[in-house]
Amino acid sequence: MSAPQTAARYDAVVVGGGHNGLTTAAYLARAGRSVLLLERLAAVGGASVSARVFDGVDARLSRYSYLVSLMPRQVVDELGLRLTLRRRRFSSYTPVGTGGLLVDTGSDDATRASFEALGAGADHAAWQAFSARVGRLAERLFPTVTRPLVSRDEARALVDDDATWRAVVEQPLGETLRATFDSDVVRGVAATDGLIGTFADLDDASLIQNRCFLYHVIGGGTGDWDVPVGGMGAVSGALRDAALAAGATVVTGADVTAVDPGSADSDAEVAWTDVDGRTHGVRAGSVVSGAAPATLDAVLAAAGATPSGRATAAEPEGAQLKVNMLLRRLPRLREDLDPVAAFSGTFHVNESHSQLQAAYRQAAAGHVPDLPPCEIYCHSLTDDSILGPDLRAAGAQTLTLFGLHMPARLFRADPEGARERALAATLRSLDSVLAEPVEDVLWRAPDGAPCLEARTPVDLEGSVGLPGGHIFHRDLSWPWSETGDGLDAPGTWGVETVHARVLLAGAGARRGGGVSAIPGRAAAMSLLGR
Repeated sequence: MSAPQTAARYDAVVVGGGHNGLTTAAYLARAGRSVLLLERLAAVGGASVSARVFDGVDARLSRYSYLVSLMPRQVVDELGLRLTLRRRRFSSYTPVGTGGLLVDTGSDDATRASFEALGAGADHAAWQAFSARVGRLAERLFPTVTRPLVSRDEARALVDDDATWRAVVEQPLGETLRATFDSDVVRGVAATDGLIGTFADLDDASLIQNRCFLYHVIGGGTGDWDVPVGGMGAVSGALRDAALAAGATVVTGADVTAVDPGSADSDAEVAWTDVDGRTHGVRAGSVVSGAAPATLDAVLAAAGATPSGRATAAEPEGAQLKVNMLLRRLPRLREDLDPVAAFSGTFHVNESHSQLQAAYRQAAAGHVPDLPPCEIYCHSLTDDSILGPDLRAAGAQTLTLFGLHMPARLFRADPEGARERALAATLRSLDSVLAEPVEDVLWRAPDGAPCLEARTPVDLEGSVGLPGGHIFHRDLSWPWSETGDGLDAPGTWGVETVHARVLLAGAGARRGGGVSAIPGRAAAMSLLGR
């Protein structure tokens, strides 16, 4: 995107063109505000992008984030987004020995039979009951995410189910799952929702795993994770188009170097450098940061200002290994099951409760887990538009792998070597549940290279600018107010900072995390309500 002419002052300057920054820009511009959005990279979208990852191969993969659950339909409707999300028929499949556990949302009979074949027949009723309880919690809590913050007591009253509230919000997730299910495998399948991008013991007293679990089960009031047609680039592309159509000015290759927060009587000021090294400055009635809290604090400090009050004391640390693959065909399973059923939903690999805990202990001790837990899914089974016609005709399929318990600390000293070791261990883990090595079915690029790419937290820090490679920018927070006053008091939007003219609209805001646009919208609502 070429650099357009910019004015000397805007009502709002948005720092960072990830999906939340684009959301804020679109809402404010539609309301008639003058908006300038500055993005460091050559294209907007942040981690919500699609890319041709493999040279000479016509496949546009969701390189980083890959599914959508938390984006309210309200955002799509209010901004008129041209975006299609497809529901997955199968929830999950977990291979175990020569069998496995299939959760088929289209057939309760098939799901029950799978539980019974696993020897966990009694857990089927518990699964149904737990899912129903969590579903009711989701129905009641999710509508609050597009409103000003409610208090913790108000959230509990909305849920109106003390037992479920305690199980999800007050006692460690591991304790809840052990009390609910007998099967180690079933416990693990449920537990993974608490460990995505979150490095924690399932019994961690901080309940960070519970917060992660909550966000993964409330999306849309159902907890469903949907496939964006066209990939994640279609999501950020729709938001970009909405912002531009409303009149926002978008500049890429713009590296923001300092943010002066201004005062009650004076505008904020933003300094940035373009791709040619030229420096620029612009005044703003308000500055909205879509970047991580730590990044915002760094540019505030560069202007001699105090921190935003949004960063956590501990440095952010991501904990995942993302592997993108293109296959000639889906790999064979050890069970006589249609691979379409197995790979359309979430395919759990060595993610029983005990395996998750063992992997956490090894990683916490500074070692890549021997048998890394991971989960994969096949986007192209639900939406093959991301593949070129030749790939579709050849039967090619994509695989997205998300590895757990891979904290950034494992990759700091030797990024390249540690990535190779982590990838090798992860592929061994995947192969342990397949009937053939996954590497045997990888598509080859024209130069003969296998179509496989691995990205560690350190890689994400370098390529997308996520501090510590943390996909949520910092540890997740409860989606309600935990204080009676201050930045996140009831009635605020969870995006305010200690500087009146500076707001945080990224994943590090309260109610941030995931591809949701919730904090991006909240920042716009906060400004429009002033």
